[in-house]
Amino acid sequence: MRPPKRPIQSLAAWVRRQPSKVKAFLAIITGMTTLVTLRSIVNDHDNLFVAAEAVHSVGISVLIYKLMKEKTCAGLSLKSQELTAIFLAVRLYCSFVMEYDIHTVLDLATLATTLWVIYMIRFKLKSSYMADKDNFMLHYVLAPCAVLALVIHPSTSHHLINRIFWAFCVYLEAVSVLPQLRVMQNTKIVEPFTAHYVFALGVARFLSCAHWVLQVVDSRGHLIVALGYGLWPSMVLISEIVQTFILADFCYYYIESVFGGQLVLRLPSGVV
Repeated sequence: MRPPKRPIQSLAAWVRRQPSKVKAFLAIITGMTTLVTLRSIVNDHDNLFVAAEAVHSVGISVLIYKLMKEKTCAGLSLKSQELTAIFLAVRLYCSFVMEYDIHTVLDLATLATTLWVIYMIRFKLKSSYMADKDNFMLHYVLAPCAVLALVIHPSTSHHLINRIFWAFCVYLEAVSVLPQLRVMQNTKIVEPFTAHYVFALGVARFLSCAHWVLQVVDSRGHLIVALGYGLWPSMVLISEIVQTFILADFCYYYIESVFGGQLVLRLPSGVV
């Protein structure tokens, strides 16, 4: 006899059978419920942004453990790491010249570990790098982000170049995970450490998005005005929401896989 399914497995199986519209509705309800819960239990919503950066650091630590223990970088996207290093370096510069604080320290630590991962993939573990699977063209995201930053950027009193850089790192962060998703789309099978890393990114992006949404709600929209005028305030929120939804599908299948006791995550066609 088969052992009875646990409630979470039964729920996952039920959700999997639902039409796409029902799944989207359930995802929205779950997201809103989580936001309400975070608003009630987290007094200072700036802590959510710090938590997002901390979770990102945890994800990078998982990658470091994978590279050191397994001596392979199979399944990892070098291009995603390079995009991450670019937006972190630009954001670190902006932080130094515009608002030196705890985020500067966290970004510096994350950038240092990201550069180490890039070094390992490019040189020490080059033989295991799946270059043929990591075939996302970087100019597809770098060029649009640069053009968008030139057109839509903050209207603060800072120097124009700094404002453009600030906008560029916001836009690039939103799409920096796309090459990693392309690698997983090409392989269809995601080994545990890579899956943990991408899930950590998903959690970090959600916490960052929650931070901005709750700040807007609590300030009754005044935060949007404080960010400046024009399209920039809306683009900040849109960027946060986009980077959350980019990883939503993967996070769903990751959770389903973990509760199902599967060590290797197998992605259906069209998930990422």
